[in-house]
Amino acid sequence: MLSYSIPDKIAEKYELHNYGHALEILTSACTEEWEELLQCLSAFTITKDDLLAPGGNESSIPKKFDQQLYPHGWRELRITGDLIVKLYPRRGKKGHFADNPSDQHVIEGYIDGHNIDFVKNRVAFDLEWNSKDQTFDRDLVAMRTYFDCGLIDVGVIVTRSEELNSVFDELGIKGKYGASTTWMGKLLYRLKSRRNGGCPILAIGIKKGCLEGDLI
Repeated sequence: MLSYSIPDKIAEKYELHNYGHALEILTSACTEEWEELLQCLSAFTITKDDLLAPGGNESSIPKKFDQQLYPHGWRELRITGDLIVKLYPRRGKKGHFADNPSDQHVIEGYIDGHNIDFVKNRVAFDLEWNSKDQTFDRDLVAMRTYFDCGLIDVGVIVTRSEELNSVFDELGIKGKYGASTTWMGKLLYRLKSRRNGGCPILAIGIKKGCLEGDLI
């Protein structure tokens, strides 16, 4: 159960799954970012041409999110970091150590290659429309790393709801959107097994309510 009242338009267009009190954080501590995401989700629609066009995550669908979020200052972000390990020798009695390290080791690239599609202030946002489902593992590792480094407080991931499968079937493109691609079922079992670590995640599934034109 969601402990926050979702706008009717959003509830009609999306399914929401709340992990680690992500929704509570968004609605109480990240209100500006949450309002911008709501505006983006409210404006988002899918046409028949969108579904039939080739391109996976390079299709017109991800670009619609770019057009909505970039003007508000959301940006793709990549972080790297080295781990410095310092050695402090004992001085005198037990429990007392030197003020300065006697040696240190640097593990270069300890954090590397973690990028997220959209980050603004303390909120991370990723869209996975039609990639290989292993992409969710990359997204969750990235978000938990940002969280562990104190860079974000919450993550949001948008993907396809299972109910869109009947639409793909009617259009004869179900093979293009197979079971091993990114959809809500592949994300939820990863969240239930806590692959997000301690990072709160709001999972949002695109439903038929986002369809327009002759798809309705």
